[in-house]
Amino acid sequence: MRFTAKFIPPKKYRGSAFWFFFKQDKLLVKRGEGIKALPYIDNTLQHDVPYIRFQYLGILDGEHCFSAQLADSFKPGPGLYLLSLRKLYGLVDESLFSLARRAYLIVRWDQNNQYCGRCGKLTHDSSKERAKVCACCDLIMYPRIAPAIIVAVMRGTRILLAHAKRFKNNTYSVIAGFVEPGETLEECVEREVFEEVGIKVKDITYFKSQSWPFPNSLMIAFNARYAAGDIKVDGKEIDHAAWFTAKKLPLIPPPMSIARELIDWFVEKQR
Repeated sequence: MRFTAKFIPPKKYRGSAFWFFFKQDKLLVKRGEGIKALPYIDNTLQHDVPYIRFQYLGILDGEHCFSAQLADSFKPGPGLYLLSLRKLYGLVDESLFSLARRAYLIVRWDQNNQYCGRCGKLTHDSSKERAKVCACCDLIMYPRIAPAIIVAVMRGTRILLAHAKRFKNNTYSVIAGFVEPGETLEECVEREVFEEVGIKVKDITYFKSQSWPFPNSLMIAFNARYAAGDIKVDGKEIDHAAWFTAKKLPLIPPPMSIARELIDWFVEKQR
């Protein structure tokens, strides 16, 4: 499926469109035959949904795509229900899931930037780009993306995995953290690993990236090799970490995450 991003909505269009309606962090979906979630909405339903504001996303395989914030009073009608993005994964085509992530980020950005952060006046949509503009002081506010590193640290045939206090179960994952102002991605990798588990790394290499809308991150993944030090968790974010072999892994993140891709890559590398 091919998607072309746009921000100026069509003046008129006929037929159906992809509408990504969000109530807080949940997406309105339809039940379909064999597929439990399909965010494809016809014109009739579109007008029956009490959304607050909408945004134009672009065109997916010739179909217009919109996102919108639902009113807090909205309750799904027959055949509809609200589903979190995490649970949507695997129920729809990867292109639709990727577009749902984009829609969620844009809806949140639109919701949080109705007023200028500098002078407090109302903002309006730019006619030139995806941005909010202050009607008073002309401050331009673009959709916020927070860069974060995530890294698979290897020591011979073992990978470093850690359990964070925020994890709701006994899942272990690779080290991750947000980039600080003025910091390079490589410096962030070195700092985060040392701060969280007390070891130094070397040979940092780029793996891939992933948009991660929980809440608004761009995950930049790396591989790195152990350089020196013994594991000493910070006790604040990480409460346990250890080296694991590919044959004896703990509970790890689900396939939708780039953390899982890094771990799967490590496992495949050991074969």
